[in-house]
Amino acid sequence: MDKTEELRKIRDKVWNLKESPLYSYRKKNKYYPVIGEGSHDAHIIFIGEAPGRNEAETGRPFCGAAGRILDELLESIGVNRKDVYVTNIVKDRPPENRDPLPLEIKLYAPFLEEQIDIIKPKVIATLGRFSMRFILEKFNLPEQTQSISSLHGRVLNAETKFGSIKIIPLYHPAVAIYNATSEETLKKDFEALRGFL
Repeated sequence: MDKTEELRKIRDKVWNLKESPLYSYRKKNKYYPVIGEGSHDAHIIFIGEAPGRNEAETGRPFCGAAGRILDELLESIGVNRKDVYVTNIVKDRPPENRDPLPLEIKLYAPFLEEQIDIIKPKVIATLGRFSMRFILEKFNLPEQTQSISSLHGRVLNAETKFGSIKIIPLYHPAVAIYNATSEETLKKDFEALRGFL
């Protein structure tokens, strides 16, 4: 399988996703969909919830303030961002940075699922509670009813079509913008990824 070609097909489908309620908002604002970026052979996929304005203006995930924090966190464990894959569940920006709606998550989720199946990571690191909930439900993990405050930084086991993987729920890097102490928590949680590099 040519991973690049397969991921390109996903990009094309998202570009033309006229049935999405976010499509006309994207067009009106001359935004880009944000598909994902990084290594197509990454051992670790980071999944956020939906793009913000910076991301929608550039088509790149995590390129604003939260992205700078993500880069610092990766550096803290000796990882180059180009060696991981970074994406979101929802590929288009919701208006006013509101939370993605269940319908939007349902509409965009198949693209994320395809990305996971193509890249075949060893680890899925979720960033924030939306992506955590989605991934825990997708893999039907017993922890799916627990909150991010009790699961962050823990290593959970899941089974996929391509074998066993680890799920590591993490706080969204944006929390560190408003709360400096949470950056220390994030740093500590990122240490859990070290074993999979």
